[in-house]
Amino acid sequence: MSNSADFPQAGSSPERRGRFRPVRVLTVGVFALAGLIFFTSFNTAKGTNIRTDASLLKLSDLIQERSHNNGRLEESNAALRDDVESLGERDTGITKADEDRLAALEENAGTEELRGEAITVTLNDAPPNATAKLPGYPEPEPDYLVIHQQDLQAVVNALWEGGAKGIKVMDQRLISTSAVRCVGNTLILQGRVYSPPYKITAVGDPGKLKDALAESPAIQNYMVYVNVYGLGWKVDDDGAVTLPGYSGTVDLQYAEPVEP
Repeated sequence: MSNSADFPQAGSSPERRGRFRPVRVLTVGVFALAGLIFFTSFNTAKGTNIRTDASLLKLSDLIQERSHNNGRLEESNAALRDDVESLGERDTGITKADEDRLAALEENAGTEELRGEAITVTLNDAPPNATAKLPGYPEPEPDYLVIHQQDLQAVVNALWEGGAKGIKVMDQRLISTSAVRCVGNTLILQGRVYSPPYKITAVGDPGKLKDALAESPAIQNYMVYVNVYGLGWKVDDDGAVTLPGYSGTVDLQYAEPVEP
């Protein structure tokens, strides 16, 4: 049976048939809100597919882009420094002894090219499907198969201990303020990003440099992972090479306390 509240009887007054209905108004409001949300989403995406639009760079793409930009800026900075030095050498008024002292300081600071006998150490990740090669060792966790920051630092420290006169990591010269840092399995060095294999070149006595690598406890531990899980390790004699001078900024940046 029909309910008279839903279906008015014939002859009912106009006021009753036109009675305010909250449910209908609520329904209209829901559709209006849905339309507003759709329009806002469309306007934000500018008509593109938010999930698949190639113009929305991933974070890794942004890091690589900034790394390339930093590389170009370093090259430009190095060219400008050469121009400034050339202008400064026209009439400095300094003595030959002062020039020799300045040259020695620049060599020690790593801002000038350095030529000499060198070796290169190459570190690389293990194959992703690596298994334990020797009995008594557990199957590898993902962490065992990648190069870590401490591995790179161990090589650099050992080479300094072995009397290296200068060190280059990838294509950049290290100076006293250089920091070798890793994020995930990528190396961040002086504002630029690198992926393995990592190459570390040192100028010095090749025999002493190799002895220092062999005597380093940190590298001895790394060699366990080389032999068991297949991490990459290679030492090459390069003969005479020329390391580039450091071309980045040498200004120190430091934090300052906030004034109360």
